[in-house]
Formats: sequence, structure tokens, C-alpha cells
Amino acid sequence: MSDWNPALYTRFEEERTRPAAELLARVPLASAGSVVDLGCGPGNSTELLVRRFAGAKVIGMDSSPAMLVSARERLPGVLFEQGDIATWSPPAPVDLLYANASLQWLPGHEQLVPRLLSLLAPGGALAIQMPDNLDQPSHVSMRETAAEPRFAASIGDAGQVRARILPAEQYHDLLSREAEVDVWRTTYYHPMADAAAIVQWLRATGLKPFLEPLSPALQAEFLAAYQARIEAAYPQRADGQRLLAFPRLFIVARKKA
Repeated sequence: MSDWNPALYTRFEEERTRPAAELLARVPLASAGSVVDLGCGPGNSTELLVRRFAGAKVIGMDSSPAMLVSARERLPGVLFEQGDIATWSPPAPVDLLYANASLQWLPGHEQLVPRLLSLLAPGGALAIQMPDNLDQPSHVSMRETAAEPRFAASIGDAGQVRARILPAEQYHDLLSREAEVDVWRTTYYHPMADAAAIVQWLRATGLKPFLEPLSPALQAEFLAAYQARIEAAYPQRADGQRLLAFPRLFIVARKKA
């Protein structure tokens, strides 16, 4: 994919940061010497880590140059590096690997997640949060829109745009031999002003791989067709707003000493 858009991503920063904070709240470490934010984005999650672990060596890592520019502006005293989570390894074991809303973009979790656990020092923690929303109307509507003939020729198989994450039980099985594992799932209900606001939220993330293959004219057509589906899928509530249901899967694994 082409680079991410930090400005678009941070339009809903408060809503995006809430699960990051709730993930961090369940990390069972009183202190940490080395912390890595895997897929740090514009630095909103990294800022939480810096506050929680004062004095720790905190590193933010992301594959997006644009996101890293934004993160460095936000936290000039923190080291940010460009890299690929799939192949990244630290020079020495770390105390906390924190991956907020990043691993869902990577395939092969059966190998990836145990590999990340292996990079921890004894007693260290792996903390993961991932959207688990492919069966929500927001994402079903993306695939339905992408399947229309005028878009399908450019997009291809819409079902392959983002791989499904594993069931919660499978993550437990992948990690529990080597770690104490805490797995939970939370559904957030975000009040949104209208269908257009929901589309704007998703343009920064889920819609990106659907829009990229399209010409500007087809992008506009796609967004109009998609918004019509969203209008129908998310009716107005009593206060006139729409509620965007957003399930997320959380995993915290503390490596056995």
C-alpha cells in the first residue's frame, strides 16, 4: 500500500487512543527498561508508553515514513525507526513489546505472534490490540461495494484485502506454553454525527486498500456507493447520531521467567 495519512488518522484520535490506553492498563509490569511500540503510527500510543514507563528506553517503530514524521514532531525526545514488524528483531531482549492496532495488517500470525514473544526478556510482556470487525456492517459494506463490477476489475478479490485475525482461543494456545495469557474482547460504540463521519473514520484505515487501486473518479464513485450502504446500515439513534460498533481483540502475555 502507499503511505498512510497521519492527519486523516488523527481526526478521531481520542477514540483511537482509548483502546490503546486500556490495553496498556492491563500490562502487568511495575517497571520496564526497554519498551518498543510496534506500529507506532503518529505517536499517540507511544506517548502513553513514555508516560507509564518514565526513564525507560522507549522506541517507536513503523513502516510509514509519514507516520514517523508526525510521531517525531509529537515526541522529539523519543527514538523512532522505520521497519517491518514481520522481520524486525531487537539487538537484545526487551521488557515490553506493544502492538496497538498494527498486527491485523500482517499475515501468518501462527508464526508471527510466538516469534514476538521470543523477543522478550524473561518476565517481559507482549501486549496486542487488533480490530476484530470484518463481520461488522462497516466492513461487509466495503466488500459488497468492492464486488460491484465497476470496481471489482481494479480491486480484485475483496475478501483477500485484509486477512482475518485468529480466534481468541488460538492466540491463547499459541502463547500459553511460554507465558501467562490474558485475552479479552471489547466492543466500543462510537457516537458519530452521520454516515459521512463513519466513512471519514474508515478512510484512514479499512477503506485504504480498497480505494488505492482506483482512479480518482472511481474513488469518488466508490465512496458515494459505500456511504449509501453505511447510511442504511447505521440508522439514526434517539439523539440523531449514528453508533459505530467496533469490536477489538486484546491479548497480554507475560513471558515466564
